[in-house]
Amino acid sequence: MYAKLREERLRQNFTAQEMSKLLGLKTTSAYYKKENGKIKISIDEALKISNKLSKKVEDIFM
Repeated sequence: MYAKLREERLRQNFTAQEMSKLLGLKTTSAYYKKENGKIKISIDEALKISNKLSKKVEDIFM
């Protein structure tokens, strides 16, 4: 569901493990579920991700 998120994360060489730590998730699997759209990403999480990737929220999630 969040193809732009995955694409940008990989382009910048961030691992799913790094992203899960950023969001305070207990497992990398939980991050993958968010990235694949199985679990919604909150506004707070979207802001953290956009800051980490140095992109606007709308550029990643729209």
